[in-house]
Amino acid sequence: MFLKSITTAKGFKMGKSYIQNNIRRLRFNADEMTQQELADKVGATRQTIAAIEKRKYSPSLELAFKIAQAFNTPIGDVFTYEPTAE
Repeated sequence: MFLKSITTAKGFKMGKSYIQNNIRRLRFNADEMTQQELADKVGATRQTIAAIEKRKYSPSLELAFKIAQAFNTPIGDVFTYEPTAE
């Protein structure tokens, strides 16, 4: 997901970032788990899972951990963060 630059409370400027995920692949490898099944496991909506997969929405840290836990895998195997130059 591309985010606009943000200035923090301390005045530091944060650049754009890109959060990539492997949710689709992990669902496929988990007996083709549906988005709805994953949503039910993590307490989210199917629409939220779809938006995260399409990189249109970045999950909260809590939801990211729940998703990783649903696949019994480290969070770093589900999500990767790649800052981009401004």
